[in-house]
Amino acid sequence: MSTNKPYRVLLYYMYVPIENAEEFRDEQFALCEELELKGRILVASEGINGTVSGTVEQTNRYMEVMKQDPRFSEMVFKIDEADEHAFKKLRVRHRPELVTLRLENDINPLETTGNYLSPKEFFEAMQQEDTVVIDARNDYEFDLGHFRGAVRPDIRNFRELPNWIRENKEMFEDKKVLTYCTGGIRCEKFSGWLKEEGFEDVSQLHGGIVTYGKDPEVQGELWDGQCYVFDERISVPVNQKEHVIVGKDHFDGQPCERYVNCANPACNRKILASEENEHKYLRSCSHECRVNPRNRYVKEHGLTDEEFAQRVKEVQELATT
Repeated sequence: MSTNKPYRVLLYYMYVPIENAEEFRDEQFALCEELELKGRILVASEGINGTVSGTVEQTNRYMEVMKQDPRFSEMVFKIDEADEHAFKKLRVRHRPELVTLRLENDINPLETTGNYLSPKEFFEAMQQEDTVVIDARNDYEFDLGHFRGAVRPDIRNFRELPNWIRENKEMFEDKKVLTYCTGGIRCEKFSGWLKEEGFEDVSQLHGGIVTYGKDPEVQGELWDGQCYVFDERISVPVNQKEHVIVGKDHFDGQPCERYVNCANPACNRKILASEENEHKYLRSCSHECRVNPRNRYVKEHGLTDEEFAQRVKEVQELATT
């Protein structure tokens, strides 16, 4: 694969039994450190899930080493070109699960999962009658971008999804269910869980949104907005044919695709905000967060008590006009 940019970001996962997962975690850390890769890798007894960044040479070497291991010889790496590292540091962690669902009866995607649909098949399936498309990601990911007409689960994290589905089951009964996520890993378990719950016709987007956006035939069509990614880039484009902004500024509702974290560390909620509104509202999602004594914006900008009081007063006056 030729590239014009000096760096790459690799997104990959594989469900495969890993004995001595903690030992393998240490081996992964040593390998990435040696290759000077940065990123986030999760290792569990059920497999591996990672996103790493490095130069073309470094990432090529990592893929070569991984594919030499029979367990990962068939692993698919999704590759994005980049101008620089997409991470500040390297984290390799051992987890009980690759994606946190915390089910009473865990799902093994190697045994139970939905039908895999290629980007073209998914594109066509979305437009069929009696079909519902469920976004398997978190609310803030959906708010930045999603498939046109997809259902937005009201959840802050993935483990809340099964309960939300049970509470809203009437929306999906007797429907063909399609589901999707960023790279495909969450859908592997979620689609299997849907089948265990009694949904009969369940399919998932193979390779996730990232693969869909790169597909030369569909070219990301029917996707609106951007795709949220868990690295320094924050978002990547998907639809190569048209760009429709769906994100709305938390404060004034204007079109916006810029995420910041609420300055109250106890909240830390992701909010869409223009640079102007970030400063106007002290990067705080609510009045309670704005006046929190631990407000990070206040500390970062060295506001005096008088300046802080004046800024809060100005925001309150805005709210009453």
